[in-house]
Amino acid sequence: MMDNLNPPVTGSLDPNPRGPGPTKETPMMKSRWIAAGAAACAIALLVVPWMLRSDAAPNSAGTPSAPNRVEGTAANLELTLQDMNGNAVRFADYQGKVIVLNVWATWCGPCQVEIPELVEAYTKYRDQGVVVLGVSLDDTAEMLRKYAPTKQMNYPLLLMQDDFDDAYGPIFGVPITFFIGRDGTISRRHFGPVSKEQLDREIKALL
Repeated sequence: MMDNLNPPVTGSLDPNPRGPGPTKETPMMKSRWIAAGAAACAIALLVVPWMLRSDAAPNSAGTPSAPNRVEGTAANLELTLQDMNGNAVRFADYQGKVIVLNVWATWCGPCQVEIPELVEAYTKYRDQGVVVLGVSLDDTAEMLRKYAPTKQMNYPLLLMQDDFDDAYGPIFGVPITFFIGRDGTISRRHFGPVSKEQLDREIKALL
């Protein structure tokens, strides 16, 4: 005679078992969500000012951290990007000029703030050997053709390519502006919208 290996069942069986009902949010859970939100805000307050500074945040010695520093390095002028009209634009054609290389997007609010300043700077300095190039992060050519007239954008607008990110990235936010001297050296990288005063200062220093 074999013993029954199944354990005895006690109590009544529910013929229609149901899973657990929805969990009610407790005051402790609400407190955790509030704490998480506060932490996220605190991180944003630390990160955003850092992004709005030129080049990298200083380390404990007061100098920009080496992995992020681009000032004084040679800009890659071997790139060729397509503009919004389908024309090939070779960066090498601007060798010997002062280049204001602006990475932006039509949906970017801070980018919209700086566009009039870039338009004014290009109008003011182009006869002195200055070119402004706007590289759109993810807009299509059609979107740029429709958008440019609404802002009177008078400088070349280019489409992003992977090799641009390899050369000047990583591009983790917009706007970013590179100031490149006549010798092809990056003199400044600026995160956030550029002001009229900064454009005048950086361009005049390179003329």
